[in-house]
Amino acid sequence: MKLLIEKMPNLQALYVKELRLLLSAEEMIGIKSPIMAEAADDPELNQAFRRDVEEAHEHVSRLREILHRATGAADPLKCRVVYSLFDEVEDLSQDAASRLAVRDAALIAEAQRIEHYQIAAYGALRQFARTLGHDEDLRLLEQTYLEEERADRELAAIGERVYPAALNAA
Repeated sequence: MKLLIEKMPNLQALYVKELRLLLSAEEMIGIKSPIMAEAADDPELNQAFRRDVEEAHEHVSRLREILHRATGAADPLKCRVVYSLFDEVEDLSQDAASRLAVRDAALIAEAQRIEHYQIAAYGALRQFARTLGHDEDLRLLEQTYLEEERADRELAAIGERVYPAALNAA
């Protein structure tokens, strides 16, 4: 425990580390979402993934702004969680490659897992920013948090239409 305390002495240090992890996650989402869009058969799902790319770039910009304010730099710290989730996306997409509706259902489920990670991460960062008195950061993090919630709701709505087709795909 002592080593953890030495590396992360206070909430500000934890805040910066979490920002750096989320920056890495958003950068990965910007890279992988176009691949998910290409894999999606459903046009609405394809468009949702394409919008996610645009939003990820905006989220990266916001995180870099916050990190520059906090540290003068904006270096990402590899987010192993999102990397692992994208590995699962690839595995599931390959497993369901011959059944387009099943592949779309798998893409939706994995995309929602990624959204839920982001919602949790941005939620924690909002609380940190509020506690630390970083009002401008809080405003940007709140905006992104709401966008992530909207994206999750959109995926859920697409899923309501796609999942019955996947049920009948066999």
